[in-house]
Amino acid sequence: MDRKPIFDQVRSTLGRAFSQPEVDALDAAIDAAIEEGTPSPRALGPAGTALIKTWEGCEKRLKDGTFEAYPDPGSADGRPWTIGWGSTGPDIRPGLIWTQAQCDARFERDIAAYVREVAEFLSASPTSANQFDALVSFHYNTGAIRRSTLGALHKAGRFAEARAEFGRWIHNNGKPMKGLQNRRREEAELYGTA
Repeated sequence: MDRKPIFDQVRSTLGRAFSQPEVDALDAAIDAAIEEGTPSPRALGPAGTALIKTWEGCEKRLKDGTFEAYPDPGSADGRPWTIGWGSTGPDIRPGLIWTQAQCDARFERDIAAYVREVAEFLSASPTSANQFDALVSFHYNTGAIRRSTLGALHKAGRFAEARAEFGRWIHNNGKPMKGLQNRRREEAELYGTA
């Protein structure tokens, strides 16, 4: 979708250019409108959202209530830099500061993409709501749904084996991390809940 006409119209109405947070918020609103108008048989439920936000909690809160980007605690080089609800990408860098609204808007934009990627990967594979939520949480953290044995086993309907695979994704920089162990345990529990 060509968003330029939308941005041009709003810019003209306001009589000024946008700040980057305004661009991000407008992009998120357009994405939400597109998602709302597109029927989707799969959606992230409250259990999945709560699980992701528990493990991707807004960190590095400053005294004024804003949030500062921080390096990955388990990687040797600090990459990827992260902010808000686990947001990463080329625009996330040292010194970046966001408001809570920016963190929330970016999460909504990012999670819509991850939900879509998991839904496309699963296609028509039988999947319960809790399995879907757990797989989205896994993919949001790893980006690995398409290349994982976990994903392949799920698509093959081998659910018990897929559930066991969560526990293999606990390493960062070759080292097991307690936080990842706990997250994968919670994802596996949700995955196995009817």
